[in-house]
Amino acid sequence: MPSAREIMTPDVTCIGENESLADAAQKMAQLDVGSLPICGQDNRLKGMLTDRDIVVKAIAQGRNPAEVTAGELAQGKPVTIGADDDAGEILRTMGSHQVRRLPVIDGHNLVGMVALADVARALSDRPVGDLVDAISKS
Repeated sequence: MPSAREIMTPDVTCIGENESLADAAQKMAQLDVGSLPICGQDNRLKGMLTDRDIVVKAIAQGRNPAEVTAGELAQGKPVTIGADDDAGEILRTMGSHQVRRLPVIDGHNLVGMVALADVARALSDRPVGDLVDAISKS
C-alpha cells in the first residue's frame, strides 16, 4: 500500500494562529479550498479551520471575523497522519474520526495534506467505498 507521503498533496498553505478569520476566508477563496491547517509561530500544527467553522463559530455568533483569530477556533489536538503511515492507516484514521482531510506530519512538521480524493485515486474502490460509508454515518 502507498504511504501518505506518496499520495499527499505537498506544499500546504497554513493560516497563522494569530491571523484573522477574515484573512483565512480570503486564503480559502484564493486557493479554492474549504479548510486550512492552523499553524503556530513555532511552525507546529495547532488545528484545522474550515469554512463551516468560520460561519458557525464566529459569524453566526455575532463575532467579527476580522477580530477573531484562527487560533481561537483551534480545538484540542488535531487528527493527523504520519508521512510514512500506509493507506490502510489513512483509511482507519479518516473513518474513525469521520474526516475527509488529514494533515500529514513528519516529526512535528506539517509536510502535506491527504484528502479523500487522494485516497480514492490511490486505492481500489472497495476500501474507499467503506470509508465513505464510515464518514457519512454522522
